[in-house]
Amino acid sequence: MVTNTQSKSLWNLSILKYAIRDAFLKLAPWHQIRNPVMFTVYVGSILTTVLFVQAQFGKGEAPASFILAITLWLWATLLFANFAEAMAEGRGKAQAQALRKSRRDIQAKRLTKPDRNAKKNIVPSASLRFNDVVLVEAGDFIPSDGEVIEGIASVNESAITGESAPVIRESGGDRSAVTGGTQVLSDWLIVRITVNPGETFLDRMINLVEGAKRQKTPNELALTILLAALTIVFLIVCATLLPFSIYSAAATGMGKAVTITVLVALFVCLAPTTIGGLLSAIGIAGMDRMIQANVIALSGRAVEAAGDIDTLLLDKTGTITLGNRQATEFIPADGINIQRLADAAQLASLADETPEGRSIVVLAKEKYGLRGRDLAELGATFIPFTAQTRMSGVNLPDRQIRKGAVQAIESHIKSLSAELPVSVQKSVAQIAHRGGTPLVVIENANVLGVIHLKDIVKGGIHERFTALRQMGIRTIMVTGDNPLTAAAIAAEAGVDDFLANATPEDKLKLIRRLQAEGHLVAMTGDGTNDAPALAQADVAVAMNTGTQAAKEAGNLVDLDSNPTKLIEVVEIGKQLLMTRGALTTFSFANDIAKYFAILPAAFAATYPALNALNIMHLATPQSAILSAVIFNAVIIIFLVPLALRGVTYRRVSAAKLLRNNVVIYGLGGLLVPFLGIKIIDLILVGLHLA
Repeated sequence: MVTNTQSKSLWNLSILKYAIRDAFLKLAPWHQIRNPVMFTVYVGSILTTVLFVQAQFGKGEAPASFILAITLWLWATLLFANFAEAMAEGRGKAQAQALRKSRRDIQAKRLTKPDRNAKKNIVPSASLRFNDVVLVEAGDFIPSDGEVIEGIASVNESAITGESAPVIRESGGDRSAVTGGTQVLSDWLIVRITVNPGETFLDRMINLVEGAKRQKTPNELALTILLAALTIVFLIVCATLLPFSIYSAAATGMGKAVTITVLVALFVCLAPTTIGGLLSAIGIAGMDRMIQANVIALSGRAVEAAGDIDTLLLDKTGTITLGNRQATEFIPADGINIQRLADAAQLASLADETPEGRSIVVLAKEKYGLRGRDLAELGATFIPFTAQTRMSGVNLPDRQIRKGAVQAIESHIKSLSAELPVSVQKSVAQIAHRGGTPLVVIENANVLGVIHLKDIVKGGIHERFTALRQMGIRTIMVTGDNPLTAAAIAAEAGVDDFLANATPEDKLKLIRRLQAEGHLVAMTGDGTNDAPALAQADVAVAMNTGTQAAKEAGNLVDLDSNPTKLIEVVEIGKQLLMTRGALTTFSFANDIAKYFAILPAAFAATYPALNALNIMHLATPQSAILSAVIFNAVIIIFLVPLALRGVTYRRVSAAKLLRNNVVIYGLGGLLVPFLGIKIIDLILVGLHLA
């Protein structure tokens, strides 16, 4: 994975040091003004600081020690909120540092033209520009992001994905995209550079995990506006209480007017400072959890929208299936030994470098022990596949072996005055009915049997689709295959529906139709032909093994290239929404509890009758106010782990989820402040601080 192990530890020492330092740096006014709720606390802290200096060196409105205590805890409230945000950012910066370590000063072999034998110029990778062509050979590092235009090679992408197993990259198709910093292990590639310096996938990842370009999501913006509105309301209420208190004290001739210090404390305790202090950390942590799932979120909105999707479209090839047809069995004709068929099929495929040809060689080797052939000793002449003949094979001194499409082989043996046996015709029909592709193998004029090629459905995918169904998400497979093949793959994979003979336009129309019906649609894909649909989808997960066009169109990139990673993506999206909702509920509920603690204490001097509302039996008005301010600050620290790790997601109904949220965080938000404020009050009295 791209995350380094240190970043996964919540209280990692290096992250803690960064967060503590940054908490003080974030006290700068240009940073505080970005958060309306905490900015009002910032202004209040400055005001009480001025009042403390006045009380210390002149006549103050209250004892200097009391004002100092309130002031220190107001600044602590700001520092704790900054600390929560810095902790979330610190985890991202730790990941970014790990990514930076994967950067290398790579020397690139730039070609004058896309030909392996062309003149090469050795240049630094930083000097490469869009459309430059480079040669990368075994042992070389790929200098920048690009598309393979010639060659096939095994590539180690562990620096980016964390996956130790190498992957195959080749020209054409959906496996042609390569990432700068990965290493070619075998063979060679000619790569066309598709980015300019500073725009590579690694650069984008570093910027994203650092949060440098993170924008607030619509939901987060809406909540920020709501919190700002509530803060303004409380600010107006508290401001009007001062003249009202002065008037009441003067009119009755008894009691004292409330002080500005107490009003600031009252405002800070009643304003939604808990969620205001944690809101940014929740958003950053949501993207951080995506990184930990090996998904790069190119948009915070996509993470949020993932929690609400109800329809998922998946491209078949490379997403549901492995991407290339594989030989799965040899079916001999009547009277033919299967060993003879396997031997002939392998001989005909030894020079076939297509994935299908390589799979035939592997199947014969693994199931029938056929290996270690000396081609020079055999005197073999290989016949390559052509679009005209639709066959390939090998000529030996005493044997001519061919394999190919049924119609092509049938025409060939008719010229030799032979025909397909009935048993072979039945095998061909059965394979086609199951959605596979039959290849017929002949030796001279003798039909030996059939090779069954099929799309291999990725392991465990049926269970994953079942889990998506339980989450209320409908799955639709889209493929260019004919309906018969599509139906067979859909049944094996366990998707809810499929669209066959699908063109890029058909995929786009389907997504638009579903969106018009009110569905929130997610799409996963890896090919250039998936790019239009990925761009249209609400949540677009591009496979990292896919083309550059697909990755550019997606708003999420799955580094593991697992099509059902959307389960984790959806859970993280739901977890983000739940965490924000839970902490908002808790924040509003604990404001109600603090109201009962601080309001009677604040106005007890003006209206002694309000002492009857001191239901917690707090020692003195000063200890009640100070206890509420201290609790208001420290609760932020206690909630930091929840904000960063998120509320545990469980697959339950929305009604049950809402009920649990209200009971746990609503009721908890009411009760915890009563207990916390009382404990703090007892400590203050016990230490003779109030």
